Amino acid sequence: MSLFFTGHVLRQAARRGIDEGTIRAVAEAPEQVVPVREGREVRQSRVSFPPTGDVYLVRVFVDVSPGLDTVVTAYRTSKTDKYWRTP
Repeated sequence: MSLFFTGHVLRQAARRGIDEGTIRAVAEAPEQVVPVREGREVRQSRVSFPPTGDVYLVRVFVDVSPGLDTVVTAYRTSKTDKYWRTP
């Protein structure tokens, strides 16, 4: 799987304090995948952020197509209960 990062996601991630490595890690190996609509999904994982070690849910929005996944945007939230899906 190849990942492409839009300029938007890189700008928003920098503004939100999320490094590209974290976004890549979540996009490539998420704890959960939540379908949004045809061709788009949210890949999410719980991540500890320095210096405090607080755990946030990092949500990465990806447009999925054969051979290329396009990362559209990403953010972190402390509202894990709101977005976490239980089977």
